[in-house]
Amino acid sequence: MKINPLFYLFLFLPLSLTFGYIQKTQKDHPQDSVTQRQPNILWVLTDDQRYDAIRAFNNMLHGREMSELGYVESPNVDRLATQGVTYINTYCQAMVCAPSRASMHTGRYPFRSGIYQFEYFNNNTDNSYPLLPEAMAKLGYQTAHFGKLGVRIRTLKEGKAIGYPIYQTDVNTHLVQQEALAATGRQRNITEVNGEKLENPIKQATYLKDESGKMYYISKELEAQYPQFAGMAKEAHEKYDLLRKYNSKKEDSDTPFHPGILAGVSPLPYGKTRDGVYNTAFKSFLQSEDQQFEFGHRSFQGADPSKPLFCHIGYDFPHTPVLPPADYRERFQQHQYEVPTLTEEELEKMPEVFRKRVLNVYTNDFTDQEKQKMIQDYYAFCAYGDALVGEAVDAFVKYSEKHDQPWLVVYVCGDHGWMLNDHGTIGKVVPWEVDMHNPIIVVSSDKKKFPPNKVVTDFTEFVDIAPTILDAAGADLQSDQYAYLDGMDLAKVASGELPARDYVIGQSHHVVGPRAYIRTKEYAFSLRTRPNLNRGEDMKWALQASYEALDPSLYYTPKDPHEINNLAFDEAYQDVAMAMKEKLLTIVLGDNRAETNWGGDNYGKNVKAVGTKVYRSNFAPGAHDYKLELE
Repeated sequence: MKINPLFYLFLFLPLSLTFGYIQKTQKDHPQDSVTQRQPNILWVLTDDQRYDAIRAFNNMLHGREMSELGYVESPNVDRLATQGVTYINTYCQAMVCAPSRASMHTGRYPFRSGIYQFEYFNNNTDNSYPLLPEAMAKLGYQTAHFGKLGVRIRTLKEGKAIGYPIYQTDVNTHLVQQEALAATGRQRNITEVNGEKLENPIKQATYLKDESGKMYYISKELEAQYPQFAGMAKEAHEKYDLLRKYNSKKEDSDTPFHPGILAGVSPLPYGKTRDGVYNTAFKSFLQSEDQQFEFGHRSFQGADPSKPLFCHIGYDFPHTPVLPPADYRERFQQHQYEVPTLTEEELEKMPEVFRKRVLNVYTNDFTDQEKQKMIQDYYAFCAYGDALVGEAVDAFVKYSEKHDQPWLVVYVCGDHGWMLNDHGTIGKVVPWEVDMHNPIIVVSSDKKKFPPNKVVTDFTEFVDIAPTILDAAGADLQSDQYAYLDGMDLAKVASGELPARDYVIGQSHHVVGPRAYIRTKEYAFSLRTRPNLNRGEDMKWALQASYEALDPSLYYTPKDPHEINNLAFDEAYQDVAMAMKEKLLTIVLGDNRAETNWGGDNYGKNVKAVGTKVYRSNFAPGAHDYKLELE
């Protein structure tokens, strides 16, 4: 039978009209599409921030608003704590920037990813998996990053390691600093100084910029080659009241050229610091819907309301240079702080590598006035950063609600902590409580999943961040493609669906050498894991080494919360020490350990990233079961 062609027209016309209506509905109301049931997600991360800079955390942990050292303020993060779930006992996986940030972006422990310190790594090994923003893009997300990233990833092409962008939009700190868009930074290949061209460019230098646009470069090379700029570093040092790291035992350490600004005042006001400029870029991204926006000399793609957003802001505060805006600094100078003290007894009982670290950045040489200024400006910088966090979160929620889209905010208090004369030192990298205790807050438009005012006291870790965000985005974490993830979904931790951990673990090689830690609610234990930094060599060294060679530390935290009295060689605690030693070494050396020579022996400075051979040790699979019974 011959069918009239008009039959097909009338048959498919209703379907085509329906499909056209669906397309139009999804464009006009993107939240109605399958993709837009996924929440917009904002991940906020600060740098070198102690948990005691947040009043809400002090209340939860110690029953007081202020730090033990003195006055702090954090109204915006406190507000987030009332709106969502606080994971108050979260610990980082490494006490230094790069490996800590890698653990968050990979969702993997350092001893499994093979990323232990500041080495550049590549994604061409058989131990490489998608990083968090890559996985989010596969789930349909538009991904964007603002500020500091600290994930030193490369990819290999024709045998060479080249840059590898992991976010679709990346307004990073390098752009902000190189174009001098903020008050402070570091530039490379400096060819001009305040309108005067240089015959021989300066390779690189840090700088401060004032309100007139004048640049103060901190460079011995500049002042030596160009006498007209002599005294520039000293002028900045005095003008901005800078306090730099110094050590009386080291020659030429107390100069205007010495790195590490521990205190001072920002040359520019609120919003003009690097962190303030990151916020400006983030808000421009949200406001530039379906169009480009200009930032510096570059153009970036703005937000696409038809897609769910995954945005990451990496703030620099309160990392050095510690330079709060003048108004914040003046307010905090009105407060006096308690200064932690170091006794000879504590120093003597420290593990050897801890003692070396303390003496290298020793603060007992600082004057009382310098110590006060250091603490005042640190907490002032945190308070300023708190205002920026509130500003960014409000802009994000406003954007989401404007489009009637669900949303989720993950706030992480520091990639690790920071010592303010604790144990007689400054900095981080040691597995002490103050270096590694970094709570997380998750706030969501879904109040059933993340209830307001809820505090979770069970242990959580930085490796939990990736699975939490991926689960919220709709990933099936039970599928094989996500089997590489080491962490837990924080929503299920809050609901009690997952059993509580008995311990948290981590490992870092930077400064203190290869060292792993394990922490329970009562004990904190750490030890040396290998004799050197050579990847793939002597991977089981610590199993045969003497206890003394492991340079252990053990603290009983209920009676010693500041971790001053090292009990590693106390006979009364030997059973505990041996049980924690065995558990820790079995996990980090024998439960799917991976090491990769990423292209060089100096892992603190390696930029080659060309190694692809993965060395493995897996003699105790399943040892990391979160269970540890101690008498």
